[in-house]
Amino acid sequence: MKWLFLALAITLEISATMALRVSEGLRIKKWAAPILAGYILSFTMLSFSLQNGMPIGIAYGIWSAIGIAGTAIIARAAFNDPLTKTMGGGIVLVITGVLLVELGSH
Repeated sequence: MKWLFLALAITLEISATMALRVSEGLRIKKWAAPILAGYILSFTMLSFSLQNGMPIGIAYGIWSAIGIAGTAIIARAAFNDPLTKTMGGGIVLVITGVLLVELGSH
């Protein structure tokens, strides 16, 4: 269950961030409630993952790495935001770092 809760946390966080982008940084006020709900539910799912035995370093690392990669890729596809080779390299380094933390925890 801890992995399911983490996957839900990541999905909700990316969704809330994309809604923030659609809202033009909260200039479009009708997006405020869905954004807030998305972030609150994301943290709630993250806490459920922790309650089910996932270490915080692993959970937060995976959550942030996939969140960074997912947000960048979706923003590129949906909004034509920049995603340069340098940015891609940074994403790979973040993911590699999280994998090393995960491997080091065993």
